[in-house]
Amino acid sequence: MFKKAVLAFLLLPGVVAFLAPAGWVVARGLEVRWPVGFLLVAQGVCGLLWCVQDFYVAGKGTLAPWAPPRRLVTIGLYRMSRNPMYVTVTLILLGWAIVFGSPELLVYALVVLAAFHLRIVFGEEPWLAKTHGDAWARYALRVRRWL
Repeated sequence: MFKKAVLAFLLLPGVVAFLAPAGWVVARGLEVRWPVGFLLVAQGVCGLLWCVQDFYVAGKGTLAPWAPPRRLVTIGLYRMSRNPMYVTVTLILLGWAIVFGSPELLVYALVVLAAFHLRIVFGEEPWLAKTHGDAWARYALRVRRWL
């Protein structure tokens, strides 16, 4: 399962939060304008790694749809948000937009956030309700979707 977790990390947030923005930065020849944005990137990366660990250890699964956690994860950052992985990826993207002073990267971050929201509302939450039943219902009442 560890290999699946690493592969999922590289394919999913790796592409969205790092590869796609890097491609934009290189294609546009952008340079660092506001290094303070690296603080958001670093916070996002730390939070994302924490969530991936909780999925693997407590949830007995990965962030990948093909190997999801078998147990409902309610520890760590999941005590404050039902979707901290999506929050942390968005934080990384906002950090890149600031670092490079790029309105286009900001728009990308907002589009990704909107896509996350639709995925959560129409895909993940119904699946979680079906899979985890009352445990999910109690958790959803206690913890907000975002922050």
